[in-house]
Amino acid sequence: MRASAFHISTLKEAPNDAEITSHQLMMRAGLIRKLAGGIYNYMPLGLRVIRKIENIIREEMNAAGALELLMPVVQPAELWVESGRWEQYGPELLRMKDRHGRDFVLQPTSEEVITDIARNEIQSWRQLPVNFYHIQTKFRDERRPRFGVMRGREFTMKDAYSFDRDVVGAQKSYQIMFDAYMKIFERMGLTFRAVSADTGSIGGSQSHEFQVIADIGEDLIVYDPASDYAANIELAVAPCLIEQRSAPVAPMTLEPTPGAAKCEAVAQLLGVPLAQTIKSIVLATDLKDKPSQIWLLLLRGDHELNEIKTGKIPGLNHGFRFATETEIVEHFGCKPGYLGPVNTKLPVKVIADHTVAKMHDFICGANQENAHLSGVNWVRDLPEADLVTDLRNVVAGDRAPSGNGQLAIQRGIEVGHVFYLGTKYSEAMKATFLDETGKPALMEMGCYGIGVTRLVGATIEQNHDAKGIVWPRALAPFEVVICGVGWGKSEEVRTACESIYTALKAQGVDVILDDRDLRPGIMFAEWELIGPPIRITVGDRGLKDGVVELLCRTETDAARVALADCVAQTIARLSQI
Repeated sequence: MRASAFHISTLKEAPNDAEITSHQLMMRAGLIRKLAGGIYNYMPLGLRVIRKIENIIREEMNAAGALELLMPVVQPAELWVESGRWEQYGPELLRMKDRHGRDFVLQPTSEEVITDIARNEIQSWRQLPVNFYHIQTKFRDERRPRFGVMRGREFTMKDAYSFDRDVVGAQKSYQIMFDAYMKIFERMGLTFRAVSADTGSIGGSQSHEFQVIADIGEDLIVYDPASDYAANIELAVAPCLIEQRSAPVAPMTLEPTPGAAKCEAVAQLLGVPLAQTIKSIVLATDLKDKPSQIWLLLLRGDHELNEIKTGKIPGLNHGFRFATETEIVEHFGCKPGYLGPVNTKLPVKVIADHTVAKMHDFICGANQENAHLSGVNWVRDLPEADLVTDLRNVVAGDRAPSGNGQLAIQRGIEVGHVFYLGTKYSEAMKATFLDETGKPALMEMGCYGIGVTRLVGATIEQNHDAKGIVWPRALAPFEVVICGVGWGKSEEVRTACESIYTALKAQGVDVILDDRDLRPGIMFAEWELIGPPIRITVGDRGLKDGVVELLCRTETDAARVALADCVAQTIARLSQI
């Protein structure tokens, strides 16, 4: 490829709405151009990266035995009605009508369509197991698209779906895909973690996320540096921090706390550690033909509620909301800010976090404005909680599940997710096969996604410097750029550049020759922004000594190498990147 025949359009400054590094650099390097909020044109440089990502994915998916097909972007609504997700999915599902008034969706994912294919195409146990995948455009109507391709509305995803005869087979398919994903992200040169995760709107009973480690990541990853334990904070088990509840020491006392509606303010006012206070969170569940049920969740003052864990509690697992102020006053006799479990006005369901259930002499709201209770103890001052469970987010320093170390937390960008679905979709959509006895049985399913376009942004977040992008070799739009200094003036420069270019191409190197006759400073800055792993500089001054300059993108000083050795040296350096 020659630069004069390629579209290179870089910007000195990023647009004002480019908030994070990857968005800024993708715009400046000319990888993308914004069309609408969360919708981008992928320019030639950006598309080259996407195709390299897709090729790696295809190679590993095919090697794992998956079969590629292609499903439509537009899907009929009746399939989503069958699965139950027409109502469940929410406003991110973009719904539309055709000219005949029939409902359709722009696909955010393809569980319904692939299940429809399976129930029509697979009749016998002899056709199983099978794993279908495609790489296709997706659309999710994000309320606030942001961060460029990291949280866009239109994006490209690889999604795969396995079908098996039984749970044992499905677990084997799950492991095959897990292993394939490990190979995919390793080949891309990324630093990542596979973490246990919540199944979310996809459903199922088991899942792992693949998280690219980056400070800008929206997800918090909890891990044990001393073992292979890692989990998304939504799923990470928070240990009880108190081994055994101590006996009461202090009497329960009403403490004036004017204006102190938060645990932090109460602790400061009373001169006690924040960990001695208890935080009250009031939820409600709406029951058909009955008054709403009110729930009081109790956490230690320095802990935060984990809503994913909360949503799995019996009674709250079919949906909950935060109670209204009217409901709170009705049940506690007080406005929010001073609530507690002692002497509520009306009965409420009390759920305590494991650590709270072991606390003694703690401080909580007194259910009267500007007052809290100190010296509160279970049994003596209030009944045991109706339920004790894990309610909180893990914090750094919590005891690791192995018991031999402390948990750490880092940020990550989710780029892949594998789910064991079981029969969630096959049961709803009656996807059955005839087993060995001739009887119908439900297919066991798994699904496996990779965010293709998101990977571009995640890679840049992990690989950049002050000058621009620093691509891993496997994903770089070009592996090598040859820069001819004085291209228009020197026949020797042109001849040397052409010779290197031809030889590298013959060796299978993805190389571009910059023949645009730009000033060196402008040319070098542009390629540092775009970020190919190696730059070869050819100029008259060096050629007089029979040398050219070879510079790796991660280095600051170029190496002078003999013109005759340039190709071999370049290939050797590429093999180390």
